[in-house]
Amino acid sequence: MSGLPTSKICVKSPAKINLHLEIIGKREDGYHELAMIMHSIDLFDYIEFENNQIGEIELKSDNKDLSLNEDNLIIKAAKYIKEISNNKKLGANIFLKKNIPIGAGLAGGSSNAAATLIGLDKLWNLKLDFETILSLASRLGSDVPFFVNGGSQFCFGRGEILEKYNSKFEYGVILLKDPKISISTAETYKKYSNEFCSNYYTESNNTIAIRNSLRSNGFKNQDFSDKMIKVKNDLQVIVEKENDSVRKALFLLSNLKNCISLSMSGSGPTCFALFKDINKATEVLEKNKKIFKNNGYDAWVCKLINSGISFL
Repeated sequence: MSGLPTSKICVKSPAKINLHLEIIGKREDGYHELAMIMHSIDLFDYIEFENNQIGEIELKSDNKDLSLNEDNLIIKAAKYIKEISNNKKLGANIFLKKNIPIGAGLAGGSSNAAATLIGLDKLWNLKLDFETILSLASRLGSDVPFFVNGGSQFCFGRGEILEKYNSKFEYGVILLKDPKISISTAETYKKYSNEFCSNYYTESNNTIAIRNSLRSNGFKNQDFSDKMIKVKNDLQVIVEKENDSVRKALFLLSNLKNCISLSMSGSGPTCFALFKDINKATEVLEKNKKIFKNNGYDAWVCKLINSGISFL
């Protein structure tokens, strides 16, 4: 049984980029078998949790475009963790300060769900073990388990099989996104499936080989003096084909001086370029800010971080 709850806490909820996204096939459970490398970046949403005395979950946000109803993963996560607590009196007023763009391929919603599990566990003094939190995260969505620890991880299965990837990457990141465009992850996977996954995936030696290859080669800091490091994102072929903003963003990024690598993140439409460090990325953004703006893009500089959800 839980002890006395805390009155109020604030949690930082980071975005992520994909340094590898490979779809092995469609599974009979409707999900896809994946081999990914995901990495947290220092673009954060902030979520404040405060106990209320009415046993209700109330969600508010500074973002007017965000649904605050039952379909929001914050609400779902709160209901899951309340259910497991067996205490109907527990309630929370939740306020989300949204900085991660919606429908952007940066997994802001998944990160918020993980932040809610961790935040309410602390607020309500439940002291749930790590495996329970991870199990709830897996029920909420494929990207949610990653954010429990964050940092850099291999993500296998449908995303719930996690292995730490000791990247030691110091890269600086430029993100580009057209603010008028958002993309449904579910729809993008469905389109990919219709085009490339004619049969159901079955467990095979091929899966093991793909996982081992990713473990061995990963996203290595190669000698990139004369060529870019290649990022694999199987969804890019679908999104790039029908989304002008992604094609144009990748073109703009490919022309940036000192760019080490570039790709679309997740299901897009956010695209990113990597530079040797945050200083170089900041310098390049300053030189190209006007070009990005004139082409209709929001642009950010971030760095890769080795943490997930954290408390303020």
